[in-house]
Amino acid sequence: MTAFLGAHAGRGQLSAEEIVCQRGRLEEKRDAAASADVRAFFSQTPTEKTPMTRDDALKQLSHIARERAFGRHVGSDRLIQAGLDALTAGVESPSLAMLAGLLRSEEPEAPTLFDQVLEELGLLFHPPVDPRAAKWAMAYWVAGQIADGTLDPATGTHLIWADIAYDLGYPEELEPLVHCAHNLDGWEESWGVSLEELNGQAVEAAKQLLNKRLVAEAGS
Repeated sequence: MTAFLGAHAGRGQLSAEEIVCQRGRLEEKRDAAASADVRAFFSQTPTEKTPMTRDDALKQLSHIARERAFGRHVGSDRLIQAGLDALTAGVESPSLAMLAGLLRSEEPEAPTLFDQVLEELGLLFHPPVDPRAAKWAMAYWVAGQIADGTLDPATGTHLIWADIAYDLGYPEELEPLVHCAHNLDGWEESWGVSLEELNGQAVEAAKQLLNKRLVAEAGS
């Protein structure tokens, strides 16, 4: 290791506040031991709920759309919560209230309704058909999140290392980010370099990858 969510047929349309109250009562009845199937890599859900703006809600929907398009598992509970966040933030879509109002027994309907919401809002994302091109698109997307601070550097670089670079045969362009992943994964205090410095190196490596892409696109 180198050092370093109209309502269902038969239902009346619920307001956002009614949906929030209904979901709250249902949550209280659930077994305290039940836990959501939320993958650690990309979940951006805060531990304390804070008001979400319309732009933030749309950004969250778009983010989840890409996660799913790139093959990441997103639990139905998270899709429903994203729908509820968007509804309460003022986003309007014919299928949004249906998504946000799904009960636990109806969670299997969430993926289809989520895709309907994305289509209605013009947020559907389709990665490249070619597998290698799709992996590169995912690499640039993850790098963009590392660079703008929306994704933890250790999480992002590990994803690039384990799920992207490996499938691409460890290309030279991703080597700096893979190196950062190694360092962040195995960091020890005895190295004489702080985690903050290593995180900074990862952010810089992500920015460099994005800059090289811009230069290549400009020259083509």
